[in-house]
Amino acid sequence: MAITYRDAGVDIDAGNALVSRIARLAKPTRIPEVLADIGGFAGLCAVPSGLEEPILVSGTDGVGTKLKVAFATGVHDSVGIDLVAMCVNDVITCGARPLFFLDYFGTGKLDLDTGEAVIRGIAEGCKQAGCALLGGETAELPGMYAAGEYDLAGFCVGVVDKKKILDGKRTQAGDVVLGVASSGLHSNGYSLARRVLNERMGLAMGDPLPGGEGATVGQVLLTPTRIYAKTVAALFEGLGADLRALSHITGGGLPENLPRVLPAGLGADLDLGSYERPNVFRVIERGGPVEEPELRRTFNLGVGLCVVVSPSAASKALEILAASGEKAWRLGAIVERPAGERVLFRGD
Repeated sequence: MAITYRDAGVDIDAGNALVSRIARLAKPTRIPEVLADIGGFAGLCAVPSGLEEPILVSGTDGVGTKLKVAFATGVHDSVGIDLVAMCVNDVITCGARPLFFLDYFGTGKLDLDTGEAVIRGIAEGCKQAGCALLGGETAELPGMYAAGEYDLAGFCVGVVDKKKILDGKRTQAGDVVLGVASSGLHSNGYSLARRVLNERMGLAMGDPLPGGEGATVGQVLLTPTRIYAKTVAALFEGLGADLRALSHITGGGLPENLPRVLPAGLGADLDLGSYERPNVFRVIERGGPVEEPELRRTFNLGVGLCVVVSPSAASKALEILAASGEKAWRLGAIVERPAGERVLFRGD
């Protein structure tokens, strides 16, 4: 008897059906620069007009073991938002406007409803970021993944006028560091978080998180990563040269991410007592227990973005952040730091 591709585990018809659903979800994310709808061999997007010397900016990332929480709970739409956020939040730190996003979705056996839920979240993330879902790849790979599981990767391209690139070079001692609140763990540190919450503390995804006012462990862990694209655009428009640097706080936390945007010889003095650390981090700290240095280099600890501004612009920056719907505060200051640890902490 003849054998078919479906017999080998790949359903072409299911893949085509998902493409049709994706096209419907992508349509609301379309921006004026997009030249073609999803379905061709490649996505087409024009460079925006009005830029003297346009520079393309790219970024790629995934969601990591946060996907394990999606598998355990059966909730698949929010990780799509995370995927967009982790790429877009990197790209915008140099001043780029995110233009378009592409995704890679790989699974052992394609489930249309799960695939559509994931792409629905990606489309929602693109709408929040103001970029187009331009295309992607869905791969059905029998034997590569455990039943019911999948992997995600994302790719974002933005554009910035060369003269407006934010590279941190204007930063100087005395500048103010503002913290912008994260929505939770975002998409980093989940291997440690699950090890503590599920294994050490014996909590199931449906159990209430201690001190979490009724929210379950799964709900807290699946809180989508906050997308800062529109907020950052408002900061650029309102602050001009007084905006010195932006740092997306991801894996490595504050100690490793903030120095990436600071010139040599400068560091930061941060007051961890300047804000209330979200409950989930306190639970993980006690439940491990996890020591403070490990918390700092694994999690964002409630700070999703650092905004470095001139001292005279700090109040205005906080006003812009509040008007953009962000919770923000004075986290610390830039200091001379010729050697040793570049981020100093106090007040924790």
